[in-house]
Amino acid sequence: MLIRLEMLEGTAWRELDTARTDADGRARGLSKGALRAGDYRLNFATGAWFAERGVECFFPAVMIEFRVSDPKRHHHVPLLLSPFGYSTYRGS
Repeated sequence: MLIRLEMLEGTAWRELDTARTDADGRARGLSKGALRAGDYRLNFATGAWFAERGVECFFPAVMIEFRVSDPKRHHHVPLLLSPFGYSTYRGS
């Protein structure tokens, strides 16, 4: 699945990086180094991912906004996905 990482700069979102998930569903190396303090979002291309598998889905994209307050801390943002729902949480 294609994932786009963006950072809010003023009132506009700026793309920082993109990555594809691996066989384990992880986007390893999505950000090159630590994120600085600020607001970010991950945009998951869920519709295209399901379409490649011939599966109908309800959410063609999922965007998760989150805040980095401590750049030294690791940030893991999992997306648990099914064709008609999703959930997320702050991972460790």
